Amino acid sequence: MAARVAAGAGGGDAPPLLDDLMPWSVRPLRTGRSWVTAPDASSLRARWDLLAGAEGAELERLFGPSRSRTPLTPAAALPGRATGTSAFARDPGPYPEPVRILHGPFDEQWLIPDHRLLDAARPELWRVADGHQLFAVEHGYVPQGTGPALAASALLPDGHSPAGRPGRIRPLYRRPGGLEPNLAPGLSGLLGARYGQPVTAESVLAWALAAALPSPGGPVVPLPADGALWAQGVELGRELLRVQLRGARGGERPRLPGGRRPYVRAALPPRPDAMSYDADDEALVIGEGRISPVPVGAWDFRVGGVRMLELWFGRRTAPAEGLAAVGPRGWPRERTSELLELITVLALLDGLGPRQEALRAALAGSEPLPRSGLRAAGVLPVPASARRPASVLDHEEEGPEGQFALL
Repeated sequence: MAARVAAGAGGGDAPPLLDDLMPWSVRPLRTGRSWVTAPDASSLRARWDLLAGAEGAELERLFGPSRSRTPLTPAAALPGRATGTSAFARDPGPYPEPVRILHGPFDEQWLIPDHRLLDAARPELWRVADGHQLFAVEHGYVPQGTGPALAASALLPDGHSPAGRPGRIRPLYRRPGGLEPNLAPGLSGLLGARYGQPVTAESVLAWALAAALPSPGGPVVPLPADGALWAQGVELGRELLRVQLRGARGGERPRLPGGRRPYVRAALPPRPDAMSYDADDEALVIGEGRISPVPVGAWDFRVGGVRMLELWFGRRTAPAEGLAAVGPRGWPRERTSELLELITVLALLDGLGPRQEALRAALAGSEPLPRSGLRAAGVLPVPASARRPASVLDHEEEGPEGQFALL
């Protein structure tokens, strides 16, 4: 799916950025070591056991020290996680149950949620990650790159970018429980009056998914002049959101119509090392294995110019060292199921591409609300407090070496 590339923020007549509409953002996570994430949870348990049983130089080698974290670095527990806070070398503590995360675009993996193992875990994200939260994830900008400007997830995203400089992570709500929408103060009222209908945080996110364009300054989100176009874009954005959430928040898992659903036509080898695409048969070829039908739009779906299916496959088959090499001996059956779902997600998103292009063409032919209009209405500039995380919470957090953190 091709995407037009917008210019930067520009002056007052330019359309607003997502940063103007959803002002609180967090930088991507920085794990510092690749072995703390894995496509399967059992590999993480095996890696933890090896690390917890090591000592001295072997512990140092397996851990992979960085400037931020070594085996002797204590760290506060992540919000909502009961983990050790003393140095790992002194007391590893109990194994923390891994959490499902979004590892870059469209790749669901597992993470060990122990702050002592993560260089920059972004605790402010963990504080608001609950059953009500959604995250807008900006894709890194790549000149002449193709693909969407942002994605949405109910999982905690790490914000990893396959190409280019990573974008920002924007929670939809500033507080747990779906409280305090992360919108510029006054934006909902302004747009609601303009369009003659209630404007919620989720409808703004849906509109952004449908209409956003990549730019060096972050996703550009043109706002339409009339309510009919707004409603059309929000409806499209909700479909994009439903596909990307993959059944989270009470929705149905994505499915293609009968006859278009991908199936394994020839068994995948136990240790696949190459993937290709047979355009004539619409087949994904993995060693001697074949999966079809796979629409060409799913095969060629890219973010920042990087083909998503190739990236997903490469992460699971590339040689690794140290603890990162600890994993399944073969190709687990669950992995094939995940691949089939990813094909489905990408095919459905590609199928919505023509509607997105039509929406953007309608926007280009209208007079969208410029940043100067947001300024005139008092929505911009956004107050500094709206760009900071909420500072008052109703629970205590454990800091390094068991001390309580004050928030």
